[in-house]
Amino acid sequence: MQNISLAIVLAPLFGAIIAGLFGKAIGRAGAHWVTIIGVAISFGLSLVVFKQIILDGADPYNGAVYTWLVSDGIKFEVGFLIDQLTALMMVVVTFVSLMVHIYTIGYMRDDPGYQRFFSYISLFTFSMLMLVMANNFMQLFFGWEAVGLVSYLLIGFWYQKESAIYANLKAFLVNRVGDLGFLLGIAAVLMYFNTLDYADVFSAAPSMANVTAEVAMNQQWSVITMICILLFIGAMGKSAQVPLHVWLPDSMEGPTPISALIHAATMVTAGIFMVARMSPLFELSQTALSVVIVIGAITALFMGFLGLVQNDIKRVVAYSTLSQLGYMTVALGASAYATGIFHLMTHAFFKALLFLAAGSVIIAMHHEQDITKMGGLKKYMPITYWTSLIGALALIGFPGFSGFFSKDSIIEAVQISTVPGADFAYFAVLLGVFITALYTFRMFFLVFHGKERMDEHTRSHLHESPAVVTVPLILLAIPSVVIGAIAIGPLQFGDFFGRAIYVLPEHDVLGVLRGEYHGWVEFIVHGLMAPAVWLSAAGVAVAWFLYLKRPDIAASIKERFSWVYNILDKKYGFDDFNDAVFAGGGRSVGRLFWRFGDIKLIDGVMVNGTANGIGWISGVVRRAQSGYMYHYAFAMIIGLVVLLTFFVY
Repeated sequence: MQNISLAIVLAPLFGAIIAGLFGKAIGRAGAHWVTIIGVAISFGLSLVVFKQIILDGADPYNGAVYTWLVSDGIKFEVGFLIDQLTALMMVVVTFVSLMVHIYTIGYMRDDPGYQRFFSYISLFTFSMLMLVMANNFMQLFFGWEAVGLVSYLLIGFWYQKESAIYANLKAFLVNRVGDLGFLLGIAAVLMYFNTLDYADVFSAAPSMANVTAEVAMNQQWSVITMICILLFIGAMGKSAQVPLHVWLPDSMEGPTPISALIHAATMVTAGIFMVARMSPLFELSQTALSVVIVIGAITALFMGFLGLVQNDIKRVVAYSTLSQLGYMTVALGASAYATGIFHLMTHAFFKALLFLAAGSVIIAMHHEQDITKMGGLKKYMPITYWTSLIGALALIGFPGFSGFFSKDSIIEAVQISTVPGADFAYFAVLLGVFITALYTFRMFFLVFHGKERMDEHTRSHLHESPAVVTVPLILLAIPSVVIGAIAIGPLQFGDFFGRAIYVLPEHDVLGVLRGEYHGWVEFIVHGLMAPAVWLSAAGVAVAWFLYLKRPDIAASIKERFSWVYNILDKKYGFDDFNDAVFAGGGRSVGRLFWRFGDIKLIDGVMVNGTANGIGWISGVVRRAQSGYMYHYAFAMIIGLVVLLTFFVY
């Protein structure tokens, strides 16, 4: 297992190195072939691991590959933990990444940074694999920071654009805030557990359940609660939870393939995976679970509202990612970790599909991204149309599609959860179903139906994207339809995860639901009688009425409730607040230090003050050098008197 694990992580790394350092020598074709082969090897070997761990029931592998440092008996190692959770994540990450690599051949074919882009996305895959396969906190942190670094490089890939540079700097800085909490959490683990190894920390966690630490002003906090909240702050940054969500919409400044990779399988799923992996810790803190479920609920609902006013096709899909990440976080807070990972998996397929379909539309529209300038594309792009429809139906949770099984499971789990904040979370995720359907099909109808609103030049060149673009769409559409029905039984209600996920008996909401589950067909029948499906249908109907049947009403609503529209258009003022308080405050503090520190203290007092002091002393001394002999004789007499006085007394 160790050799297979090494091959899985190293294959994309070698591809990234070859494409990055020798891109000019191997050419454009060489760059995409070496990286695609590397990721394909990882995907194939991940399937082998999945078969061994899941289908054949092999024991999980937990072993060190390399010991980097030993200090005071604490080992800092590179090692792999291959269990059921890891095996599932490996397959999802490598499959979506492989589809994105293939799609990139068509999308980026005319870009001068072709080889560099393939190097980056292959490096992204390596970083995420190192994260999900880690068996200790040090390697987890390495993968955590590596995906952050590569996302910075990819969001700002078109570095000639000022907006791209702003976006990648924003992503970098916001994630530094989250990563500070994450690093403090790891430091607390090391301080109280005296180890960074997952197995040792998890086995010792119950004995630490009642241990407290003084945080500030004689306030005693549970050590486990403190660690969990600090770790979750890191997850809030990576998985874009309020208020650390502001970087994710701006990540659309990067090329569309990387938007798909970030939103579906890598960066944003890291936080969800991490909390699920840390379930033995989170289960011991009711407070941490409440924080998780409330933050997730706020993100799920209020980020969905923002999708209603977006006209950029990629930003609509981006805000849907924010909302769906909120759903996953709510599931984690309800202790339905398996459901959160289930939704992570289904979401990876249909969200990658939606982003790549959006990219196909952007290619056809000559890189026009405004959905109000599209319309009627169904007859020009039939494959993109049908695959987009599949992705949209999966996203809104249409019965039978993959998103239906995972999203409805989250709603059911939250409904019976007793964690403080679960009532608010249930309201948020239920209302979020209607909002999701409304903004998703607003986008779908404006892009593919209705009158054609593009200019004549664009219309005359409209056609379906090449096979290198449409084949990945088709391959992603298949699991977007069927994977939910296939996986819901074993993954959510069976013993799929084994000991990889730990849930206390009093928190086992899926155990309650397990008694009511009788198969995926019955789950669909049950779902048809639940409010979520009807709210979703209502959202589609309202979108059809407002944006196809009576668009004048939509315009009237926008004008009448312009104050609401302005609040949503300004994204609740988060960006303005951050620019004014944090960015503006940082610049003001810098100017203050510059004026009083650099100019007045260093330049004025220390540098110029020294020079001025020496000049003043020189001026005084210069007056004593008059050139008259009697002045010097008088000075000598005065000096002699002083010396005699000194010696006498």
